[in-house]
Amino acid sequence: MLDRDGFRPNVGIILLNQKNQVFWGKRIRTHSWQFPQGGIDRGENPEQAMFRELHEEVGLHPEHVRIIARTRDWLRYEVPDRYIRRDARGHYKGQKQIWYLLQLVGHDWNLNLRATNHPEFDAWRWNDYWVPLDVVVEFKRGVYEMALTELARYLPRHDHRNRYLRSGMRTREHDAAEGVQEPPAPGVGFELPPGATFDPDPQNGMDAQPAKDQHAPS
Repeated sequence: MLDRDGFRPNVGIILLNQKNQVFWGKRIRTHSWQFPQGGIDRGENPEQAMFRELHEEVGLHPEHVRIIARTRDWLRYEVPDRYIRRDARGHYKGQKQIWYLLQLVGHDWNLNLRATNHPEFDAWRWNDYWVPLDVVVEFKRGVYEMALTELARYLPRHDHRNRYLRSGMRTREHDAAEGVQEPPAPGVGFELPPGATFDPDPQNGMDAQPAKDQHAPS
């Protein structure tokens, strides 16, 4: 399904945890990391497509998230010919996206990368909101920058304790006074969600092989 200019309607999802960190998914069998995203099917509106993709890619249901904001207009990027199937060249130009900013109100263990028989990701992690754009595939950098910038104004305000994290002044005594406990180390009294990972930061960039753009548009 293409518009008259050759762009396929699509949704992108920026999912926040309680620390305003964003969900990074590692594309299955690659070293590419990206936000969840997917095409809008015929008969769907962007919100319906967003909830469908949210479940298909990360296993979450509407009750697990709260919609904070969405981009006002479509954000477009063109796909280089080398990523487009030959039979689609000449009429498929790229993607136009509505981006949603979501707050996770469920738990990490609600995430499930195996919610369908065709998983998009094989690992995930939480990343700082301002992702390094130099690791994003070049033709998507502009859209990522526009989406993150437009939606940043809607970020939930941090708890006052975060100022200690930012300044490096947080101490065990302060945590004890606030009743804060340190999270358990992975594997110590803590079960990872299906498909989750605590791997180091991705080293090889994100979206180096934009598989979804290789398919002919429907």
